[in-house]
Amino acid sequence: MRRFIIPIFLFLLYDNAFTQQSSKFYGQATDAQNGLPLELVIVYVPETNVYFETKENGRFSLEISATKNLIIKCSRLGYQTQTITLGNWSGTKDQGLNISLIPITNQEIIIKENVNTSNSNIKENVKSFELIPTTTGNIESILPSIALGVRSSSGGELSSQYSVRGGSYDENLVIINDFEVFRPQLIRNGQQEGLTFPNADLIRELNFSSGGFESKYGDKSSSVLDIKYKVPDSLRFSIMGSLLGASGHLEGSKKYRKNSPSKINYLLGARYKTSKYLLASQDLKGEYQPNFLDLQSFITVDLNAAFQLAFIGNINRSQFKLIPEESTQAKGSISFVLKLNAYYEGQELDYFNQSMGGLSLTYLPKNKKHPHFLKYMSAVYTGIEAEQFDILGYYRLSEIETTNDENAGKEIKLWGTGTQHLYTRNYLESLIFHNEIRGGLELRNKGMGGHFIQYGLSFRHEDLQDRINEWERIDSAGYSIPNSDTLVLLNSVLKTKNQFTNTKSAFWLQDEISLFEQSKIALKITPGVRLQYTELNQEMIFNPRCKFEWVPKNSTRNVRYWFSTGLYHQPPFYRELRTPNGSINEDLKSQKSAHFVAGMVANLKLKKVGPTPFKWISEIYYKKLWDVVSYDLDNVRILYSGQNDAEAYAIGWDNRINGEFAPGAESWVNLSFLRTYEHLYDVQHKVRESGNPNGKEVNNVPRPTDQFFSISMFFQDYLPRNPNFKAHLQATVASGLPYGFKGDNIVYRNEYRHKPYHRVDIGFSTLLWDSHKKSAKPYNPLRFCRQSWISLEVFNLLKVKNEASVRWIKSVYNYQFAIPNYLSSRRINLRLRFDF
Repeated sequence: MRRFIIPIFLFLLYDNAFTQQSSKFYGQATDAQNGLPLELVIVYVPETNVYFETKENGRFSLEISATKNLIIKCSRLGYQTQTITLGNWSGTKDQGLNISLIPITNQEIIIKENVNTSNSNIKENVKSFELIPTTTGNIESILPSIALGVRSSSGGELSSQYSVRGGSYDENLVIINDFEVFRPQLIRNGQQEGLTFPNADLIRELNFSSGGFESKYGDKSSSVLDIKYKVPDSLRFSIMGSLLGASGHLEGSKKYRKNSPSKINYLLGARYKTSKYLLASQDLKGEYQPNFLDLQSFITVDLNAAFQLAFIGNINRSQFKLIPEESTQAKGSISFVLKLNAYYEGQELDYFNQSMGGLSLTYLPKNKKHPHFLKYMSAVYTGIEAEQFDILGYYRLSEIETTNDENAGKEIKLWGTGTQHLYTRNYLESLIFHNEIRGGLELRNKGMGGHFIQYGLSFRHEDLQDRINEWERIDSAGYSIPNSDTLVLLNSVLKTKNQFTNTKSAFWLQDEISLFEQSKIALKITPGVRLQYTELNQEMIFNPRCKFEWVPKNSTRNVRYWFSTGLYHQPPFYRELRTPNGSINEDLKSQKSAHFVAGMVANLKLKKVGPTPFKWISEIYYKKLWDVVSYDLDNVRILYSGQNDAEAYAIGWDNRINGEFAPGAESWVNLSFLRTYEHLYDVQHKVRESGNPNGKEVNNVPRPTDQFFSISMFFQDYLPRNPNFKAHLQATVASGLPYGFKGDNIVYRNEYRHKPYHRVDIGFSTLLWDSHKKSAKPYNPLRFCRQSWISLEVFNLLKVKNEASVRWIKSVYNYQFAIPNYLSSRRINLRLRFDF
């Protein structure tokens, strides 16, 4: 297929690569009343992909190709949209112009929610990431490249799960339009994962916090991903197709009353994913049949000037079928190599079906003196999950010749043969009801700052029931393990049935206090508190939190500083509650942590790189954890102990530098250092030491997510004479995750490590058609659409074999060998997108 894809791509590219001239339109956006620079202003050319979002200094720069009747618009929430007509644009000469936007006084409360986003959070416009090469099709896959302290899961590129500053995958909160969303609980490896809730075609912006977040965010202990969907004002739709799936979306706005501003705004999205092409590059050969479908809607209705009704709905269907045939895996060094050959019978059939519906009513009256709002939300979530496999594997473990002679690669010693029979029938049904009311009140003092008080009260009911039936039979060298002369014994058996309900009530309050706004140093303090009661374990949680932010006004580098601290307790959910024997521990207490985060942001002027400054964000942090529920990782499956049996800590330093190596094309580099260790209560941990058969006693051992070093980068560029031909590169290098012996990972805990993870994905995109070309090319076959892009993507460019997990094989000499399960190899993808 490769021999056809590349020539076709180059042929389509030829007509666009060197035909257009372009030049820059640049300037600064300011507030018309006070003259201060404005961030978050969108400067764009209507009906094109040319746009720029201003940063703190208000500056913008657009690369615009030659066109007739050029129109540029500038918009920002809380300000009147400004339209600039520049007439014919030759594309040969740069032009500068400063823009002043006029505030809209009756939208102060909306401005407050957007302007005062914490400086320690990462806030991005998702439009920048439309063309990023990604294997999962999920927005979470780009977080390691743009957010602080985020690391991909052990499932690598096959999974959208992520770890933040040493936390587990279950410690991350995901919110869409103030509704918390959930994900399946039974998934055990990345190839089973389908499409997550956030749909990139519908997102306006995302806001990510890696810790030390405010009281308004829920009861997770590691991170918050806060996503806002678009509220469209015109009819638009798009279609995308690739070798890995397809997607489409429709958005629009319509008045439903004459002579009234009341409108219905709607977003509809559909996505389909099949990873069959990607999974076929793995060592395990067989018939893969993954099918994932996601349907979404977000509808808002302006009832009148003060009330708005909104509905969000989601239907997600994921099915994974595998008929395995054979696999060949190898491990070793130059002088010693083991090879595992396996042949299979049976199949795996899993499905994960989720649905969610949420309704909200927002009251936002006109009040210039003391703006305020109230919002009521109600949602229901359902999930039906099933794991069903019955697979019999026959394996042969042998040592192969490594010398460079005629016997190279041949078997020289047999280490083990046997069979492994895995049987699973696991089912989980979940039903969650959520009701919440939240509000906010702004109090302003002239010249002295003011207060923005927010509060919320929520009630959640959880009803879950599961049926677990799984067992494993091992036959090694003709003998069952464990062995009996009269019975066929199983190596492990788990058969349980559980049903439980839980109710969680919460109240939170916070006050964003702005001080000394007119002085040389502006200060903002955000104290808050969060209370929660969990009925299942009868536990009351009290979490005080506080954040300090200060901005020196005379700084030439726009420096800002912050410090946040607080308690973050996470009440248990289904996976933490389930013990290794399958029962539910109803006495399990919440996992507790204290966060200490200090950070800064500053502009870096790199004149040799580009005219616009780069932004450097840096944070150091320390997290103390107690009443921890210890766990082991197997691919993306988290195996909890079901007990509050450990204490732990995490300490680290995160850095992000982002800026434009080329005007209008922003790039990101993330560099992180982390140490996270734990101690199991009533256990004396040890590490193996040469010459000491009893091992060396230690106080702490690595947690399963301990990853000392990680660097992730997203880089984009374009041809100097044609910005419509773009290149996108995403690269990650990280140290290996720890793991231990299966079934015996207590004393000598997590004493081994996977190989370092490194991967490079690259994509090339070209704009095939833009509606501005109609006058020059009136008969172009693509003139039916507004824009069309084609992308050629190369996943795992360096063809690196990264490890997802290990498979423990016992030899005839009673040794255990950890044979790696590798992730996907190199694949080429072709993607085509049409915007209407």
